[in-house]
Amino acid sequence: MKKKCVFFLLLLTILPVFSQNGFVFNKGVEKVTVPIVLINNLVFIPIKVNGVELNFLLDSGVEETILFSLEDNPAVSFYNTQKISLKGLGSEDAIEGLKTTNNILELNGAKADHQLIYVILDQSFNLSSQIGIPVNGIIGYEFFRENLVRIDYSNKKVTIYNDNDIIRGKIEKKFDKIPMPVERSKPYLMGKVDIAEAKVPVKMLIDTGNSDSVWLFQNLSEEIKVPPKHFDDFLGKGFSGDIEGKRARVTNFSFDKYSFRSPIIAFPDSSSIKSVRMVKNRAGSVGGEILKRFLVIFDYKNEQLYLKKNSRFGEPFSYNRSGIEIKHNGIQWVKETVKLETVPISGSITFDSEGKNVTNDFKYKFVLKPIYEIANIRRNSAAEKCGLKVGDIVLSVNKAPAYRYSLEKLNELFKSEEDKMIYLEVERNNQPLQFSFQLADDL
Repeated sequence: MKKKCVFFLLLLTILPVFSQNGFVFNKGVEKVTVPIVLINNLVFIPIKVNGVELNFLLDSGVEETILFSLEDNPAVSFYNTQKISLKGLGSEDAIEGLKTTNNILELNGAKADHQLIYVILDQSFNLSSQIGIPVNGIIGYEFFRENLVRIDYSNKKVTIYNDNDIIRGKIEKKFDKIPMPVERSKPYLMGKVDIAEAKVPVKMLIDTGNSDSVWLFQNLSEEIKVPPKHFDDFLGKGFSGDIEGKRARVTNFSFDKYSFRSPIIAFPDSSSIKSVRMVKNRAGSVGGEILKRFLVIFDYKNEQLYLKKNSRFGEPFSYNRSGIEIKHNGIQWVKETVKLETVPISGSITFDSEGKNVTNDFKYKFVLKPIYEIANIRRNSAAEKCGLKVGDIVLSVNKAPAYRYSLEKLNELFKSEEDKMIYLEVERNNQPLQFSFQLADDL
């Protein structure tokens, strides 16, 4: 169940028409460090919008700041709004939204004034159910544009530096520096992919909002061909609908002095990218499955990318071998037994009907837990072959209640080694059903 939360390379039908400022440090502040949540290679960061804290996906693949899923935050106020249409990844039509200006974005120690924000009105577009935590929006260029931004995937924190000679000197001593041209407010790098016995040069968007390793656009170049051994797959959900495509392994992907053997590449269908504005010669994207292997510093102003390997650099590339996509489908009350640390009261002893001493050292409590639903099943996958269906409610996974797992833990389980057995109990039409299947490597 790899959460292919790629979602994002947006194209808006209305573009910014006034100047904005990026984040500016408060007086005396030289850097701001913010803890992040890292799920399926995606970075989520808390930012205040007009005084209300919301949770954003940090996405270098977007120019605009976008909000959605605000039903739980009615206190957020917006000004100078007008209706617009938004369109991006996916094959469906544009959706309705709002454009609002003069907003304030804040971190603890930095602030961005006069911000343009797009608000999606369609509540069915909800990343929270796909991710497993509340997600209220996406932020890209306005976060990166003014300062040095370091993403530490290993220690789960983002640091923004006020650019100066001292800080830059320290970075350049410890990191490799790679050219990173910024076009249409988005960062790119040059790489090579070994495919069909050819080394193909590729210009790639650096996309922190893409959880996969690499995307390649097969219809834009005769040299980019899907390998014979591949499978059709659901790649994610965009603002304009589902993103379909193919997955395959290639021999190698490299950029600068870094090389990655046998990465898994996604090839989105042409219908899913038809609304994306491409810069000249762009061939695809580099996503979080590659970026998580580094300590990364973005320098938009000077068009430089700084990288340092971390302990995950040599990890093998894996994928969802089950073929199941699972999402949240609400919450439920669950009764749990809680152990009590009590001191016996003198003379207070309870006996059962057989005269045995009863220890009253536990109680019950009710807690809210997630309900999981199968949202998508890959064709010809192990899950489909065993009879599972879209819409099945997952009751248990490997004989443990499903609510004991986070979506992240389920993701790890379904990416386990080949031949691992998976046991699922699901509810379908109010009836419990049991299924089992073996994880298999289709690549």
